[in-house]
Amino acid sequence: MRIGFSLPVFGKAAATPGGIARYARAAEQAGAAGLWVGDRLLSPVAPAVPYPGYDTMPEEFWTAQDPFAALAVAAAVTETAVLGSSTINATQYQPANLARLLTSIDVASNGRLLPGLGIGWSPDEYAAVGVPMSERGKRLDDLLDLLDTWWTKDIVSHEGVGYTIPDTHVALKPVRKPPVHLAGFGEKALRRVAERADGWLPVWSVPETFPAEMLTSALAKIRAGAEQAGRDPRALGLALRVNAGSGTKPELIAESMAKIVPLLEPDHVFVDLTYLTGSVDEHLDLTGRLLELTAKG
Repeated sequence: MRIGFSLPVFGKAAATPGGIARYARAAEQAGAAGLWVGDRLLSPVAPAVPYPGYDTMPEEFWTAQDPFAALAVAAAVTETAVLGSSTINATQYQPANLARLLTSIDVASNGRLLPGLGIGWSPDEYAAVGVPMSERGKRLDDLLDLLDTWWTKDIVSHEGVGYTIPDTHVALKPVRKPPVHLAGFGEKALRRVAERADGWLPVWSVPETFPAEMLTSALAKIRAGAEQAGRDPRALGLALRVNAGSGTKPELIAESMAKIVPLLEPDHVFVDLTYLTGSVDEHLDLTGRLLELTAKG
């Protein structure tokens, strides 16, 4: 099992000068298959909607790096690791700027970008960027249309949701069209994955907080929906994020991964270390330990 890890974009490790570059370089050298980012713009003191599973916002999110800057740094100091996001809150960004960012990172990494996109859940973040939260679904559909045009046409024009792009030259193209994966568990989200995405972004928790059947049944729905849409269901990718709770032993993480990975057979799997480490050195130590444990499995 080849596994990846979250870059230190949250928590105390994220505040370490040069920490992302040092971690990315060392993790790839140790055998990490992928380096991943999440996306958190705000950590409100009194959030309109608390973080799932919490009464407020976890302290780890009080310190948050920009995910695109982190991916660009990682691209500059690595050669082989997949550079992924799980998940970028895509509809909180201006679409043309986002398209250019993603393209630039793919070119910088020589085609290693795996953009995982979602629509977020925080009303506070949507208010901060001036985007109506009620429009996030149609804005994601619009963004997918724009990305397809941006990456395949030399002259791009687009009438989007709240913006217009006139005929414009877009000569910078990705090394290969990045495989856009989408997050979500609701019916609409799963249908969008089935009909429009290159892959899905499921999440598994350690310690386990829900049965594996929740993921396997959702995957079955996606594949059935893809087939109904005339798509090859087996061609859809799967990038599994493993969320490890604070204090979770690496042995339990490896044991749980050995259970869920054969059931889902993901193309990519990574462990989110956000709640487990407080420094870049701890991030690296745990990375090495998990690589050892999963290699044995």
